[in-house]
Amino acid sequence: MAIVDITIYPVGTETTSVSQYVAEIEKVLEQESDRVKFQLTPMSTLIEGELKDLFEIVQKLHEVPFQHGIKRVETNIRIDDRRDKPLTMAGKIDSVKAKMK
Repeated sequence: MAIVDITIYPVGTETTSVSQYVAEIEKVLEQESDRVKFQLTPMSTLIEGELKDLFEIVQKLHEVPFQHGIKRVETNIRIDDRRDKPLTMAGKIDSVKAKMK
């Protein structure tokens, strides 16, 4: 399993708000919920799953603003792919919380 942190920036929108695009991206992720887990954060979205699936889904997400009339999109992704032991979003948080005690 791997975790992707993705932020998609539609460039040239009519307003400074991008929440409508984020909502459309989250809808696509809901359709992929059988393949990945995901978590919306205030600054990005985290997606957990098999790397092959993650790359396919990242491409779908990158296309969302284009499908809504945007002419330019910037997408930043960061991948955490740990192979020496299982990796999950919850496991990473649990590890930090355990060390805070």
